[in-house]
Amino acid sequence: MFTQKTRYATFNRLLRRIHLNKSELLLVLERPEVPLHTNDSERDIRDYVKKQKISGGTRSELGRQCRDTFFSLKKTCRKLGISFWDYLTDRISCSD
Repeated sequence: MFTQKTRYATFNRLLRRIHLNKSELLLVLERPEVPLHTNDSERDIRDYVKKQKISGGTRSELGRQCRDTFFSLKKTCRKLGISFWDYLTDRISCSD
Protein backbone atom coordinates (compact mmCIF):
# COMPACT_ATOMS: atom_id res chain seq x y z
CA MET A 1 0.00 0.00 0.00
CA PHE A 2 2.76 2.47 0.91
CA THR A 3 4.72 1.89 -2.30
CA GLN A 4 1.84 2.96 -4.53
CA LYS A 5 2.05 6.13 -6.59
CA THR A 6 -0.84 8.56 -6.81
CA ARG A 7 -1.42 11.75 -8.78
CA TYR A 8 -0.68 13.82 -5.67
CA ALA A 9 2.97 14.63 -4.96
CA THR A 10 2.34 15.57 -1.34
CA PHE A 11 0.51 12.32 -0.67
CA ASN A 12 3.27 10.35 -2.43
CA ARG A 13 5.87 11.95 -0.15
CA LEU A 14 3.79 11.08 2.90
CA LEU A 15 3.43 7.45 1.78
CA ARG A 16 7.16 7.24 1.14
CA ARG A 17 8.00 8.66 4.57
CA ILE A 18 5.66 6.17 6.26
CA HIS A 19 7.20 3.32 4.27
CA LEU A 20 10.74 4.39 5.23
CA ASN A 21 9.74 4.51 8.93
CA LYS A 22 7.78 1.25 8.79
CA SER A 23 10.00 -0.62 11.27
CA GLU A 24 9.72 2.16 13.87
CA LEU A 25 5.98 2.52 13.38
CA LEU A 26 5.43 -1.24 13.81
CA LEU A 27 7.67 -1.50 16.87
CA VAL A 28 4.58 -1.34 19.07
CA LEU A 29 3.54 -4.76 17.76
CA GLU A 30 6.74 -6.30 19.10
CA ARG A 31 6.91 -4.16 22.24
CA PRO A 32 3.43 -3.13 23.43
CA GLU A 33 4.93 -1.06 26.28
CA VAL A 34 6.17 1.49 23.72
CA PRO A 35 3.74 4.45 23.78
CA LEU A 36 1.92 5.32 20.58
CA HIS A 37 2.24 9.04 21.28
CA THR A 38 4.21 11.53 23.35
CA ASN A 39 1.21 13.10 25.10
CA ASP A 40 2.40 11.96 28.53
CA SER A 41 5.77 13.64 28.05
CA GLU A 42 4.13 16.83 26.85
CA ARG A 43 1.69 16.74 29.75
CA ASP A 44 4.61 16.34 32.19
CA ILE A 45 6.19 19.63 31.17
CA ARG A 46 2.98 21.65 30.73
CA ASP A 47 2.94 22.98 34.32
CA TYR A 48 6.62 23.84 34.10
CA VAL A 49 6.15 25.81 30.86
CA LYS A 50 3.15 27.72 32.27
CA LYS A 51 5.07 28.65 35.43
CA GLN A 52 8.08 29.76 33.40
CA LYS A 53 5.89 31.97 31.19
CA ILE A 54 4.30 33.63 34.21
CA SER A 55 7.30 34.13 36.46
CA GLY A 56 10.19 34.06 34.03
CA GLY A 57 13.47 32.35 34.72
CA THR A 58 15.52 32.02 37.87
CA ARG A 59 18.29 34.39 38.94
CA SER A 60 21.00 31.78 39.29
CA GLU A 61 22.06 28.33 38.15
CA LEU A 62 21.46 27.02 41.68
CA GLY A 63 17.93 28.43 41.56
CA ARG A 64 17.29 26.66 38.26
CA GLN A 65 18.59 23.37 39.65
CA CYS A 66 16.39 23.69 42.75
CA ARG A 67 13.31 24.53 40.70
CA ASP A 68 13.91 21.65 38.30
CA THR A 69 14.55 19.18 41.14
CA PHE A 70 11.39 20.11 43.04
CA PHE A 71 9.35 20.10 39.85
CA SER A 72 10.60 16.61 39.01
CA LEU A 73 9.88 15.35 42.54
CA LYS A 74 6.37 16.81 42.43
CA LYS A 75 5.60 15.14 39.10
CA THR A 76 7.02 11.80 40.25
CA CYS A 77 4.94 11.91 43.45
CA ARG A 78 1.82 12.70 41.44
CA LYS A 79 2.43 9.77 39.08
CA LEU A 80 2.99 7.40 42.02
CA GLY A 81 -0.06 8.68 43.92
CA ILE A 82 2.04 10.02 46.79
CA SER A 83 1.39 13.35 48.48
CA PHE A 84 4.22 15.70 47.56
CA TRP A 85 4.03 17.45 50.94
CA ASP A 86 4.01 14.14 52.82
CA TYR A 87 7.06 13.07 50.83
CA LEU A 88 8.91 16.32 51.63
CA THR A 89 7.94 16.13 55.32
CA ASP A 90 9.20 12.55 55.51
CA ARG A 91 12.50 13.45 53.84
CA ILE A 92 13.10 16.57 55.93
CA SER A 93 12.06 15.13 59.32
CA CYS A 94 14.69 12.35 59.14
CA SER A 95 12.38 10.09 61.11
CA ASP A 96 12.67 6.34 60.74
